[in-house]
Amino acid sequence: MEDSTPLRIPGLTQSVTIRTDCWGIPHIEASSADDAFLAQGWVAARDRLFQLDWWRRRGLGRTAEVLGAHYVERDRAARLFLYRGDIDEEWAAYGPRARSAVTRFVAGVNAWIAATERDPGLLPPEFTELGYRPALWEPEDVVRLRSHGLYGNLEQEVARAVTLREFGAEVEGLRRRREPAVSLSVPEGLDLAAVDPHVLDTYRLAMGPVATHPAPTRTLEGSNNWVVAGGRTKSGRPLLANDPHRAMSLPSLRYLVHLSCPEFDVIGAGEPALPGISIGHNGAVAFGLTIWAVDQEDLYVYELHPDDDSRYRYGDGWESMEVVHERIPSPDGDREVELRFTRHGPVIHSDAARGVAHAVRAAWLEPGTAPYLASLNYLDAGDGAAFVSSLDPWRAPGVNHVFGDADGRIGWCPRALVPIRPNWNGLFPVPGDGRYEWAGFREARELPTVVDPARGWVATANEMNLPEDGSWDPVPVSYEWYPPFRAQRLSEVLGADTHCDVAGSIALQNDDLSIVARSVCSLLPAGGGDDDPDISAGLTRLHDWDYRMGTDSAAAALFETWLRGPLRERLYRDALRPLVPHDRLEAALAWVLPDDSLSGDMTVQTELLNACEDRTRVLVETLGLAVRRCRERLGDDPATWSWGRLNTSLLRHPLSQHADESLPWLRIGPRPKAGGPETVGVAVRDPGTGVQTTGASVRFVVDVGNWDASVAINTPGQSGDPRSSHYDDLYDLWLAGEVFPLLSSPEAVRAHTESSQTLRP
Repeated sequence: MEDSTPLRIPGLTQSVTIRTDCWGIPHIEASSADDAFLAQGWVAARDRLFQLDWWRRRGLGRTAEVLGAHYVERDRAARLFLYRGDIDEEWAAYGPRARSAVTRFVAGVNAWIAATERDPGLLPPEFTELGYRPALWEPEDVVRLRSHGLYGNLEQEVARAVTLREFGAEVEGLRRRREPAVSLSVPEGLDLAAVDPHVLDTYRLAMGPVATHPAPTRTLEGSNNWVVAGGRTKSGRPLLANDPHRAMSLPSLRYLVHLSCPEFDVIGAGEPALPGISIGHNGAVAFGLTIWAVDQEDLYVYELHPDDDSRYRYGDGWESMEVVHERIPSPDGDREVELRFTRHGPVIHSDAARGVAHAVRAAWLEPGTAPYLASLNYLDAGDGAAFVSSLDPWRAPGVNHVFGDADGRIGWCPRALVPIRPNWNGLFPVPGDGRYEWAGFREARELPTVVDPARGWVATANEMNLPEDGSWDPVPVSYEWYPPFRAQRLSEVLGADTHCDVAGSIALQNDDLSIVARSVCSLLPAGGGDDDPDISAGLTRLHDWDYRMGTDSAAAALFETWLRGPLRERLYRDALRPLVPHDRLEAALAWVLPDDSLSGDMTVQTELLNACEDRTRVLVETLGLAVRRCRERLGDDPATWSWGRLNTSLLRHPLSQHADESLPWLRIGPRPKAGGPETVGVAVRDPGTGVQTTGASVRFVVDVGNWDASVAINTPGQSGDPRSSHYDDLYDLWLAGEVFPLLSSPEAVRAHTESSQTLRP
């Protein structure tokens, strides 16, 4: 349906046509890249205005302006982690396209905001609920924001220091596995007593998700991707799949868009507040990404001057912190806050009474590290070689890039800004007195690249994947990776399938087989006979199971209750007994048990089980306990149990704890959800509520060369405006593991156009 009245948009040089298809994807046809980016900003604001405004406010530290004075400390935290360096150096670091693209994109956002000023009916209802209007953007807002990226090494540094101090090195081995294996050595001069979890309170406030409650939680987010060469596909063409795992949100974190202009023709997903896309294809190369868990953070610990807590010891003398005073607006009255910075970065904790302070050095505060913005460089890559070259400026976050091109090449190119630590390994906080300084960064050409591997496929799932064949510098970029189980399942399926196709990749993205369940259940004694009826019922249920975490599966409900409950507690308690005094056993247990809301790492637990001397007795006794727990929670009859009663999808709007709870658009669900933390079709859940916290809100499968045969899904829908038909129209498809066509040819787009609009200068 063609809109009858063209819209006049300031800044356009020529007319732009926007066709929105029946799945809510805008297809932008422009006569130049500048006009395409401006139109992208316009449609992003049209569909996601509140999400964009909230992203900006949260990142710039302006939420108290809307929500009140109790958010001042959160805003202060956010401001500590803004980019504060030279803005010209910042723009140049991304490459030649960034400044113009961002400027035009922001102009498009502002054009839509101006339209809402003329017609307040265009404003989505969130602004009415909170009683404010969106602010205009500056291009620098986009690149100054850094705290929405995926990092997290700082948490591990602090946890490791506390574990070592409180319980010893052997207990740390139970808390977290290190890959490659490395012994622990406390940096010279570090007082472990000066480190505790509270020193990260400000950091956590800054890095938490966009929400309206002042103490947000953070989930661990990863992804799957793979690319298969034509020699192993039905079509003879490469096949690329990607399903980024992020916090499940309403609206979706990702936004799908198609940009067509003389310089490039790209379709796929990016973050709605950025120009371009980071996952998708450009008609010549398909590309996808997952997190590559590079250590880009260090916590520095300082001795403060006894008479002046704004000075810290450095070298043989004392150095002054940079002190900045800023005003944070609030309906309750503006508040002045103080921000402090050392030569290493923002000060997140200071205790004058103890004479100690802590600051963060982060590679992602260097020029050119606004998350994902460097993807602008590969929009016009004409083949795989050009794609690889375009990744040189990529700095943050650390990413496993995979690609497949129309000439049949495939490859893997991890990229990140990797600090060089000449005299320590990054596992602990370090003194900030000058003994522990970075010696620059690794160059992109120093990082591994694999093109056309002999096995005919590449897959990544955030696992430790540094080459072990001597082809790359053995010094690791990190010792902390995600659990290997999704990667193992991908290898199992892709390694066996020599006729991959789109349908098979869709099925693999939704695969709910748990190889952890298969491994653990293989250790159970044969048969179901036991004097204890609960043990007998549990053995029977798990012996008959196919190890799939389907919503109707009673065995899956029992297994997860057992694995993350009685079995885990028993294994860790038994392992801790010889390592800590009896009176500290429970404290140590509480400290080392994995946090399942953060995709708790099952690696150590499976190693403990495999090494258990009295394994059969431990397995059956704890299984009986798990059956009793299931009876208490799910009812006495195991035939009525189901995993979908314990694992649910419930999408919450960021205003769900602030606005009128009766508003229907604040929540979507709950609905039963398949999958688990270790399955390829991942579903990490909050163990207290059973609600999925992390998963693949977006999935892509690209048939390289037959581009209209590609498919995608984005849940719950493309629009963030609750009044739109595309607010939640894709939710049922997503729950069912289904997809829609990702169309890019002009003929296919026109055939599936739901509405169109012309923007004129």
